[in-house]
Amino acid sequence: MRLRPIFCTFAVRTDNGGMPPLSSNDKINGHNMTKLLLVRHGETVDNKAQILQGQEQGELNETGRQQAREVRDRLKDEKIDAFVSSDLKRAIDTCRIIAEPHGNPEIDTTPLLRERDWGSFTNKFIPDLKDKPWPDDIESLEHLQSRAINFLTYLRTTYPDKTVLAVGHGIINKAIQSIYYHQPMNKLQKMGNAEVRVLLL
Repeated sequence: MRLRPIFCTFAVRTDNGGMPPLSSNDKINGHNMTKLLLVRHGETVDNKAQILQGQEQGELNETGRQQAREVRDRLKDEKIDAFVSSDLKRAIDTCRIIAEPHGNPEIDTTPLLRERDWGSFTNKFIPDLKDKPWPDDIESLEHLQSRAINFLTYLRTTYPDKTVLAVGHGIINKAIQSIYYHQPMNKLQKMGNAEVRVLLL
């Protein structure tokens, strides 16, 4: 299975990219929309240990691999035209497992889908961070949401009328849904490991 890095050059956006909230029966300009199967990576060693991974590579544990296999089995008969992943190992490994029944497809990897950069909080024990002031080197919410907008723009322009499975991370996936639904991130439920949500773009 080949990996193909993709480097997007979209300008940073701080609005919602003109993206309306969409229902399952909507069409744009008479065309079927891109169907996004948005997935969070399977459980990792650090997830289990309550370590904040951020943009570290991460390693799936056996539970995470089994979660990915369960998604693979549920979606094995789904027509999926493209597979996209964060360029972090825990997401790529999840995507590889899910893609197995689909003919060894090429996986596009992108930094747009990386988890939030937690700066100095990275690799810290999450319970110890409660009530601690946030350091200045954490990725800003504005920058995180601009990545989400650019990712959705990339999907719409690159995969029109296609079904795309994309594996990301808890916070970036929440940012993507925040843009899609026009809802604040704190109003959206974080995805569980290997959870799948469907968005029509």
